[in-house]
Amino acid sequence: MKILSSRRQQAFDQPLNLRPAVGRARRSSGAFRLAAAALAAVLLAWAAAPALAQKAEPVKFKYPEVVYYDMIYLADELGYFDEAGIKPEYVGRMPTGQQVPSLVNGDLDLVTRHTPVIIAAVASGADIVTIAGGSMSTKEYPHMKYFVRADSDIKSVKDFGGKTLGLNSFGACSEYVTKKYLKDNGLDPSSLKMITAPEDQQEAPLKRGSTDIAIIHPLASGRAAANKKDFRTLFSDWDIDGGVSGMCPYSVNGEFLRKNPQAVTELIGILIKTAEWNNSHPEEARAIMAKRFGFKVEETERYDFYIDQLVPEEGVVYWINRLVEEGKLTADQVKASDVYTNAYNPTVKK
Repeated sequence: MKILSSRRQQAFDQPLNLRPAVGRARRSSGAFRLAAAALAAVLLAWAAAPALAQKAEPVKFKYPEVVYYDMIYLADELGYFDEAGIKPEYVGRMPTGQQVPSLVNGDLDLVTRHTPVIIAAVASGADIVTIAGGSMSTKEYPHMKYFVRADSDIKSVKDFGGKTLGLNSFGACSEYVTKKYLKDNGLDPSSLKMITAPEDQQEAPLKRGSTDIAIIHPLASGRAAANKKDFRTLFSDWDIDGGVSGMCPYSVNGEFLRKNPQAVTELIGILIKTAEWNNSHPEEARAIMAKRFGFKVEETERYDFYIDQLVPEEGVVYWINRLVEEGKLTADQVKASDVYTNAYNPTVKK
């Protein structure tokens, strides 16, 4: 305080020194402000660090684009991935039969493919696992439908002998549900020729006569059903077995799952949210999917999805037993627990 008083007195006693004193004060004040600003910037950056950390790049999962009523596409259209920590990275069109091999080798990270294909891959040592229930088969919204030409003489499965069936791939629901239905009706499955075509292209070979019967899944099954001039619906998988074979779950590459367990849990949460919305807004959901793929709404069929997305064990056990009956597996070669897990479902208490 004495030094300060001395300086003040000197300034008043020697007015000519006033300007330099003021300059020094200004420089001191400016330096203080700069230091304060720098400190504030450091504190602000420190405080914002957690928020910036939360905005890390989302995990991306490689996923195919096919004409199919799929929750991933619906969730995307609804904006559920916009602020999520996981997002789809579409890799383009891919034939149905190539999807599980691509999942096994890592070209895809996630697929929705029928349970018997996943079981067969697991039995061969593939590092993949089913993590979500996906779609279910109901009477109103079955998993797949069988179509013939409008003028066909085929009236029931008993007329399938010697005919040609179009399906999207081998080793899945279309092949094995049909073979069982033939056996149950006293027919030899080998009497039916099967050829493959993409899901949304089954109508053309059926119309021109290259196939006699076509199995089509939603959403394209709606277009065939609406075209009563050219096609007639025979029956659905629900008519055959009450929907027990119709679960079409989501399965993930094992390495991707181990690297991104939290992201996979978040993904299943998004699927649950999408399933709830889809099942409670059927017409809006149909309209969204129709627009995405260029279909007319009235020609678009849909699925119902398992609300909690828990994988029902009975659906897996059914297909293990069917593959054993088909001679594709030996008894006890694969257990249901080898094929699926609900451990990453956010509804399951940890």
